Amino acid sequence: MSGIFITFEGGEGAGKTTVLQKIKQKLEEEGRQVIATREPGGSIIAEKIRQIILDPAHTEMDRRTEALLYAAARRQHLAETVIPYLNKGGIVLCDRFVDSSLVYQGVARGIGVEEVLNLNLFATEGMLPDLTLYFDIEPEKGLARIAEHKGREYNRLDRESLVFHYQVREAYLELQKKAPERIHTIDASDSLEEVTRRAWQEISGFLKNK
Repeated sequence: MSGIFITFEGGEGAGKTTVLQKIKQKLEEEGRQVIATREPGGSIIAEKIRQIILDPAHTEMDRRTEALLYAAARRQHLAETVIPYLNKGGIVLCDRFVDSSLVYQGVARGIGVEEVLNLNLFATEGMLPDLTLYFDIEPEKGLARIAEHKGREYNRLDRESLVFHYQVREAYLELQKKAPERIHTIDASDSLEEVTRRAWQEISGFLKNK
């Protein structure tokens, strides 16, 4: 594949989705071929799986069922959207990917990182992003942002305890330590303008070296 795959990761309320759209606009202004997509979702079938996973009414969902559904949505998303665009030489900006499953299901749900990694390696055939931006924020601040953002999708993860969200954050920080070349941390506690500037600095620098 001749394209570039960049993922945006972070806890709830980190602002990564908004920043992703601003980065897409900047890349388009440079004349780049770029699409923005998300997980779970990003294709017709994967979006239907997303509705099942994130429905606030589905409180009885088993943690392994959840992990399997995320992996299934991911596979379909790759097959329908990501891989075809990368094969055309474009840039794919994706809101969440495998790292989300490792921290949310592997650590916070207690399934185990290795177990979830192996499941996702099967789903992705070992595919990983070229670059990942992790937007780091204290859970209290992120959740407060969600409460203020009336237009944001309310999903099942927003109902989790503060302890759960702290586990997610610590797991992300641990992943970054293990893969510092791929995962770059952005302090997401600052203003949207500053966070976007830092993200753009990381991405534009990366692209210049390609």
